[in-house]
Amino acid sequence: MRVMVLVKATADSEAGIMPSTEMLEAMGRYNEELAEAGILLAGEGLHPSSKGKRVLFDGAARTVADGPFAATEELLAGFWIWQVADMDEAVAWLKRCPNPMPGPSAIEIRPIFEAEDFGDALTPDLAAQEDRIRDRVAGR
Repeated sequence: MRVMVLVKATADSEAGIMPSTEMLEAMGRYNEELAEAGILLAGEGLHPSSKGKRVLFDGAARTVADGPFAATEELLAGFWIWQVADMDEAVAWLKRCPNPMPGPSAIEIRPIFEAEDFGDALTPDLAAQEDRIRDRVAGR
């Protein structure tokens, strides 16, 4: 199964405080372990929400809101996408992660939908379309 591992923002990350060399080294070692185990598919850190925008949808209307955004605990500071056998394996790997923030922090794990999760709503034509898109993104 694929999971998205969401590093929650903190007041420090939202203030744009960059990680120390020691943190970058520790996270680099951890990411190397994930890659060597064949688990890491992608992962990046994110700039603070002050550099972001939100597009708000209401029917046909679209409104753009500039950051920063309130509720820091609901914001993201980074992510990984992992390929794991199950949620237990994801939790076990995450317990090995260095704390990504100088103080208390939280990291959330969420399963990524797979084609079979959509049941009959995913018609053969839609499945073929999804395959074409994935191939294009992968450069095949």
